[in-house]
Amino acid sequence: MTIGEFSVGMQLQHLRCLIGVRSAACAMMMCVLGIDARAVQAASPGATQAYPAKPVRMVIAFPPGGSNDLIARFIGMRLAGKLGQQIVYDYRGGAAGVIGTDIAAHAPADGYTVLFASTSHTMNEVIRKVPYDTLGSFAPVSLFGRGTNVLLAHPSLAAKTLPELIALAKAKPGHIKYASTGVAGMHHFGGEMLKRLAGIDLAHVAYKGGGPATLAAVSGEVELMLATMPLALPNVRSGKLRALGVGSVKRSPLLPEVPTLTEGGARGYDFVVWWGLVAPARTPGAIVSRLNRDINGILADAEVVKQLAAQGAETTPWTPAQFGAMLAENMNLWKKVAREANIRAE
Repeated sequence: MTIGEFSVGMQLQHLRCLIGVRSAACAMMMCVLGIDARAVQAASPGATQAYPAKPVRMVIAFPPGGSNDLIARFIGMRLAGKLGQQIVYDYRGGAAGVIGTDIAAHAPADGYTVLFASTSHTMNEVIRKVPYDTLGSFAPVSLFGRGTNVLLAHPSLAAKTLPELIALAKAKPGHIKYASTGVAGMHHFGGEMLKRLAGIDLAHVAYKGGGPATLAAVSGEVELMLATMPLALPNVRSGKLRALGVGSVKRSPLLPEVPTLTEGGARGYDFVVWWGLVAPARTPGAIVSRLNRDINGILADAEVVKQLAAQGAETTPWTPAQFGAMLAENMNLWKKVAREANIRAE
């Protein structure tokens, strides 16, 4: 060993001793202050570099078969490839999404539980007491996309257009039934908006998600339902249900022959639906950023854009802050709608 090598070795040994002394002193100080060293290590930037080290649970607050399920699996399959870990879908339907949302809100904030959220996420709290804070209990991660809804009728209904439906409903107030995904769910809000703007009375029948509501409409158990485009298109194209109008301000390129609800007589009807991902509050920022970056990478893929557009969903690669601002705006909007349409939890 040369003198130079020996000198460097001594310096390294001295440095290691200093580090050891300082580490011991830091550990002692943290003990005195009551700080858990393991918690500090978990919160450090290096702790999130290995994320994810195990499968990620995606809570879906509605039963299988609805648009939430379809889009969650479409994005989730690709996200699993980005993360290198399996996405486990945990269906917790009921109470218009409150049950599943509550489970996600109280899950560990470690990035291994996320919630697939949709429009009803910002509706429940405006008309009922929920066991979480819609904005405060969650960290916004990413918005997947936005779209419109469609008013669908069973073929047995005499009305073939919205004006005919309005006339029929006025002749038989409260006689025609419409299905929703649950009390205070997005299609409950959409149906009550339709009633108010068209000046008609319809009977609301709540189901536990888009899948059960669609089955009820297709079977003729109810005459009407509002559905997101992913659910509406297959049933319209197969002739199982008839489209009477779309809820956007402009006609949909997927159903160009179907007028808007405003054109049909429900003046001012404008209902945008959305799908996205949130995580329990206090989920490390590095994990939120990682998920947002991976999801936005998925949404930038031309084939993904094409496939989602074919289902009526416009991809929207936003930052968590942009998504959070939209959630707050939605809350304010639905408070106004609930007040004007007198929507109440049953």
